[in-house]
Amino acid sequence: MKLIVCKDYDDMSKKASELVISNMVEKPQLKFGFATGSSPIGLYKNLIAAQKEGEISFKYAKSVNLDEYVGIGADNEQSYSYFMHKNLFDQVNIKKENINLPYAPENDEKYALEYRKVLDEFGQRDIQILGLGENGHIAFNEPAEKLNRRASIIKLTESTIEANARFFENEDEVPRYALSMGVEEVFNSRTLIVLASGKNKHEAVKRLLNDDTISTELPCSLLNLHPNVYLFVDEEAYKG
Repeated sequence: MKLIVCKDYDDMSKKASELVISNMVEKPQLKFGFATGSSPIGLYKNLIAAQKEGEISFKYAKSVNLDEYVGIGADNEQSYSYFMHKNLFDQVNIKKENINLPYAPENDEKYALEYRKVLDEFGQRDIQILGLGENGHIAFNEPAEKLNRRASIIKLTESTIEANARFFENEDEVPRYALSMGVEEVFNSRTLIVLASGKNKHEAVKRLLNDDTISTELPCSLLNLHPNVYLFVDEEAYKG
């Protein structure tokens, strides 16, 4: 694991985007795995700016996404589909047919099986962007005795619901289930770029870097098994 400690969120976003941009220049037909949440927004802004300046193009890029809430339509402002279009897709020249987003209008595993087929056809990604949950989750693979290998409908923990409540009118509106890639699928990328900023991520970062064990009770600890991980953290997440 390559650790890059950055001054603050903006510096973290800048350094992570430099890595992505260098890969896109080398390989314009890059295959991405994208994440949502506050962590990658700065990175996406930098990629949008880089395209406007002519450094990169998304014309030949393809993408899949980590997860999506169950029961929320793509036009809902809290959906991850809406997030991706607002924060990246609508501002770059990626082709609509090259965007693959999970969708589960109801709590039914058939939607997970459908997304598994999409991921199988898509194949290995070049870069997978990841955030880091306060409880150490990756995608929506929450701390548990066992973790899903493939895409599944997952019941969210109370801590994750509480953490995501800031995006909704109140906690009662936060969905209780999500469709998420499984760990095997998250790892099916040549490079993982993990972003963590803020004091609330310090405990997860500390355990990721210092724990001698790997456990499903700390899903991010599994990142130590991947051969090419870049962990970008700001000073607050690193030092607490």
